[in-house]
Formats: sequence, structure tokens, C-alpha cells
Amino acid sequence: MFDYTLSNGQKIPALGFGTWQTPDGDVAESSVKAAIEAGYRHIDTASIYGNEASVGRGIKAAGVPREELFITTKLWNSNHSYEAAKAAIDESIAKLDCDYLDLYLIHWPNPKAFRDNWKEANAGAWRAMEEAVEAGKIKSIGVSNFLPHHLDALLETAKIKPVVNQIYLSPSVQQEELVAYNEAHDILSEAYSPLGTGKIFSIDSLKELAVKYNKTVAQVVLRWSLQKGFLPLPKSVHQDRIVENFQVFDFELTTDDMAIIDALKGQAGEAPKPDEVNF
Repeated sequence: MFDYTLSNGQKIPALGFGTWQTPDGDVAESSVKAAIEAGYRHIDTASIYGNEASVGRGIKAAGVPREELFITTKLWNSNHSYEAAKAAIDESIAKLDCDYLDLYLIHWPNPKAFRDNWKEANAGAWRAMEEAVEAGKIKSIGVSNFLPHHLDALLETAKIKPVVNQIYLSPSVQQEELVAYNEAHDILSEAYSPLGTGKIFSIDSLKELAVKYNKTVAQVVLRWSLQKGFLPLPKSVHQDRIVENFQVFDFELTTDDMAIIDALKGQAGEAPKPDEVNF
């Protein structure tokens, strides 16, 4: 596996293990442990997933030194203020049972409860995150589901610029304008749900490419994501799939085959609209 270098100089493993919808308890703990044993060094969770403590136990059980791991979690929508964000950061660190976070993200830019003052709410939370960086609690800070206008507003007052924007990216949902904005501002595009919905596995052209490369459809799609310069975050609770999803560094898609996958826009889902979420 290779690393990306973030705009602040920090290294981030190019493939992460996602834990969205991974049940708290033994399932989360065992899947995270299995992921680390399979070679993953980048674990992504969030406060709202409700599994931070189990993720932390899985990390401990794997027995890999903390400094070799990259741990991400996220601020939930109810905590978009300076004081609430300060408390949420400390709570996540305690639940994960780690001394610091490698990356902390604002999960959504415009929660329903803050729709009338989302700019101020984000600015307050960001200030708390910046102070946590200065205090050594967090190494890097970023955002998730932010569109250009949300980022423009944040950058008006930010002292530390976001290094990552974690967004829904898959062959069906490519968000080219947002990816271009991220690139122009030296913000890495992380891809959550990089395998899209289940529909992606029934697309004939992807099945044909999987046969051609002697790989699974999932491996082909993850390889596409890496070659696009994204950082994919596949999730699974099945050990065989966890291992398979990591085996994407021993082949490369041709330019023509990348173009075949690029042409799949809209075939399996679309991006959420962060200014219209009802949570």
C-alpha cells in the first residue's frame, strides 16, 4: 500500500477501512481487528456510527503500534458549536481509547438544526478543532460532504485549512466539479461508499473487467478509485471480503478500461444533497 501526502505534510494510507453501518460490539471489534491483520493501517469511524468504543477495542486487539495506524472519526450534527465540538472531540478520543486522532472531520456541513446559521456553526466547531490540533489531540482536520460553497465559507475564517473532504464517490457518483474544487485547494478527496450500492455488482462491463484482470468487481472498482487519485474507504464485516478489498495494489487498469468505468455515471445511485438532509 502507498500513502498520500496531505497538504500539511502528514502521510495518510491510500486505502482505508470504513465502519459505517458496522454494528457496535463484537462485529465491529472483530472486523477492525481482521482489517488490521489483513494489512489495513487506516481506520475510519464516526461518532454517529455508535461504534467508536468497539473500533478502539479492535485496534487494541490487533496489537499494531499506535504510531503505525491512522485513525479518523467525525463530529456529529448536534455538536456544531465551539463548546459542543470541544466536548465531542474529547469524548471520541476517550471512546477510541487513543491518545490522539490522526484526522477529525465535520461530518455534514448543513445539519437541519443549524440550517439558519450553518456558517457560524461550522466556524465555531472548526475553531475547537483547530485548538485541538494546537493541543496535540488531533494531527489533521477536514470535512465530509462539503460542497464548494460550504468550503468557501469555512475558508473565510479558518486558520488551518481542511486537508480532506470525504464525499460519496463511486463509478456511478463521480462529482467531477467538487473533485476539481478539492484538487484546486489541495484537499484530498476521500471516497466513502466507493463500491456504491449493490447495483454496481450487476453491471456487465464491470463483470467483464473483473474477468479480464482476474479480480473481483469490488477490486476493479477500488483500483479505479485509487487511479483517479481518490482515497477509497471500503467497509465489510466478512473476513474474506475484508482481505479481498485490500488486494488492489498488484494490478493496474489501462487507460481504456478506466474510460469504460468513467462512463458508468448515474447507473447505481446518486450523491446526497447536504443542504437538504433532514438530520
